[in-house]
Amino acid sequence: MMNLRGECLCGGVKYEYNGETGPVINCHCNECRKWHGSAYRTRTVGKKANFSWLSGEENVAFYDRLPNVIKTFCKICGSNLISLYKDNEGFIGLPLGAVEIVDSMKKAEQIELLKPSYHVYVDYKADWHDITDNLPQYKELPDEISSIHKLKQD
Repeated sequence: MMNLRGECLCGGVKYEYNGETGPVINCHCNECRKWHGSAYRTRTVGKKANFSWLSGEENVAFYDRLPNVIKTFCKICGSNLISLYKDNEGFIGLPLGAVEIVDSMKKAEQIELLKPSYHVYVDYKADWHDITDNLPQYKELPDEISSIHKLKQD
């Protein structure tokens, strides 16, 4: 079980996640690259029931342009927060760039669970970025991991 806390750049929005997570992936799709302003987004998925806003929920804005995803961000600093799934409202997408492990007693175990398992949508990766690790790479989202809503403990 993960015990994570995150916050936006300005500290105006704080949140917590306590529960099991799905596989951690590095997504290279155009939307993730644009949304995060980087070569890829590292994220996992979790149950919405295990997520809570600790403070600043009034500063959370919603971007509803993608077919099945609503992106959230801080109205003040623009930091990316969680993703909401229109086709599976019981789950959230949790970008890992802004979270920290809370439980220091289980930190080593949780660090292992937060290490990426795959690179997906590598056909869309930034031309200037080279993937240099040995993780499996997929052109899109392969059938074996196509259910991004599958938790590691399910």
